Amino acid sequence: MRKTIKDQTVDQLGGGSSILVRQRREHKEMDRLMDQYLTLDDLHQREQVLKQVVQLVFSHAFAEETVLWPAVRASVTDGEELTARVEEEHQQINDLVADIERLPAGDPGREDKVQQAFALIRQDIRDEEDLLLPRLQDAVNTARLRTLGTTWAAVRQTAPTHPHPIIPRRPPGNGLLGVPLSIYDRVRDALSIGSSVSGRGR
Repeated sequence: MRKTIKDQTVDQLGGGSSILVRQRREHKEMDRLMDQYLTLDDLHQREQVLKQVVQLVFSHAFAEETVLWPAVRASVTDGEELTARVEEEHQQINDLVADIERLPAGDPGREDKVQQAFALIRQDIRDEEDLLLPRLQDAVNTARLRTLGTTWAAVRQTAPTHPHPIIPRRPPGNGLLGVPLSIYDRVRDALSIGSSVSGRGR
């Protein structure tokens, strides 16, 4: 098995459109946002950054479960076991964030759940970059990595951006339920941004 994708060059990973490059780029953005959240003292700013984390993590994970993990199961010898492990992490993150969104900002219990969610997200990133994605890299050619990257990016643009316990972790159920919930999420996100902007303008 090849080494972690974290330390490889873009060319080694198959070029800018490769699924491996796209995954790593978004993982870095998740890390950056989580680090930013932890450095902020202002409650409003922390909430805005947390929203960005949640939107990124859930659209990213949905695209993985719809496009990437089926490819791993089809191409990698122990792909079923590897993806089941990551899907379990995704479910735990889903449950924690659902709890977070039900609790008021500033609640001590909510902050504890945020810290738990961040720890799980970071663990999920390491499992993907160190274990799962190098196995996929060994199993398929560059052209396939690029095709998966293009498909993943398209799904990512229309994916849900919040936790939904009713969405299955695997196709075809996640796709059937995910599309209408994605529309709901994106309207909700737009209204949230609009209210934040108008609130600052008063």
